[in-house]
Amino acid sequence: MSAKWEKKGTNDGELTFEIDLPQIQQGLDQAFQRVRKNLTVPGFRKGKVSRTVFKRMYGDAALYEDALNILLPDAYEAAVKESGIDPVDQPQINVDSMDEGKPWVIKATVTVKPEVTLGQYKGLEVPKQNVEVSAKDIDAELEKRREQQAELVVKDDKAAENGDTVVIDYVGTIDGTEFDGGSSKNYSLELGSNSFIPGFEEQLVGHKSGDEVTVNVTFPEDYKAADFSW
Repeated sequence: MSAKWEKKGTNDGELTFEIDLPQIQQGLDQAFQRVRKNLTVPGFRKGKVSRTVFKRMYGDAALYEDALNILLPDAYEAAVKESGIDPVDQPQINVDSMDEGKPWVIKATVTVKPEVTLGQYKGLEVPKQNVEVSAKDIDAELEKRREQQAELVVKDDKAAENGDTVVIDYVGTIDGTEFDGGSSKNYSLELGSNSFIPGFEEQLVGHKSGDEVTVNVTFPEDYKAADFSW
């Protein structure tokens, strides 16, 4: 094995390596065994043609591509090891020469790990930051965690209050006509979250599960759909 690495850029280059004659012969033999299985030649049963007859009829060059595919993975791995590079991606393979009776020459464009030069990091000092945590900060964080871990509990036959989450089906209409984007089913809404337009959530407070409620609201002037503003 003869391998040569030539750096081209910051983290790429060209790896040139050879596949020697004994390896080529092994690859050709393996390629022939694969090809002959499906080969039909007059005077021979399918898959039984001899290597001598095959070579006389087609030549070894007919096996080059299959042989290269067989040999290339191990040859490339050996070339990488010999050159000492550290690839990070699949190479782009180019055949430089495949002359009969000579080693095959392969060139591979390879991306490798970039070289990193450490700057001065020893002796660096980082100023200590004094952080004060007030009782208010602690209470706010505890409340945040409490809300994150909270579980919804069904309130049977109890009126909805601010802070409750209700699951609603609703249909929005303007002058009795439904409009696009104004309807939904099984929508979870926390009352008091101001997720809907002003006045909507307030009109659900005090109602119980199963109630049918008519909610009247006025779309604000800056509502995203200008046609809905009043």
